[in-house]
Amino acid sequence: MLNVVVLRGRLARPAEDRLLPSGSRLIALEVTVTRADGPAETVPVAWFDAPAVATGWDAGRQVLVVGRVRRRFFRAGGATQSRTEVVADTVVPVSQAKRVQALLAAAADRLGDSEAIGLP
Repeated sequence: MLNVVVLRGRLARPAEDRLLPSGSRLIALEVTVTRADGPAETVPVAWFDAPAVATGWDAGRQVLVVGRVRRRFFRAGGATQSRTEVVADTVVPVSQAKRVQALLAAAADRLGDSEAIGLP
């Protein structure tokens, strides 16, 4: 089974650094992606064990995200709720052209790998 997401967009708000009860660190991002055929969409992104420099990223920064889609369930207000988000493997500022190209090539390789997508 294959679950690969590639997003390119702008941060809708500054990166939010969170310390989870487990002790893990999480950077929460909201990435706004523009579409040629419709309105922009904002996608929540969770980035575990992100480098410390990401905590200083501000709204408007263009980024490329490679990761996977996750739907998680939680209880709030006595009811079960869910949230669909992208769990980032890597996030790179678009201004770092060489890193962006390498990241896109790696994502394309993952998508083109016939074993990864279950083909003979």
